[in-house]
Amino acid sequence: MAGKYKSGDRVYIIESKRFIREVEVLKFSGGLYTLRFIDSGGGIKLRENRLFPTKDEAEKNKGK
Repeated sequence: MAGKYKSGDRVYIIESKRFIREVEVLKFSGGLYTLRFIDSGGGIKLRENRLFPTKDEAEKNKGK
């Protein structure tokens, strides 16, 4: 199964239903994306349904 995003892509996530953060895709494996936070260098693994291609798309889904 291939992921929608590839290594190096910049996408957005929503944290705590309030904060939008930009992340960089590092890899896709086992249904999870390994992501690096642009602002802090930390990382996280998330499923594709938690990723948004633009900040506007993330804003539309904030609070859901």
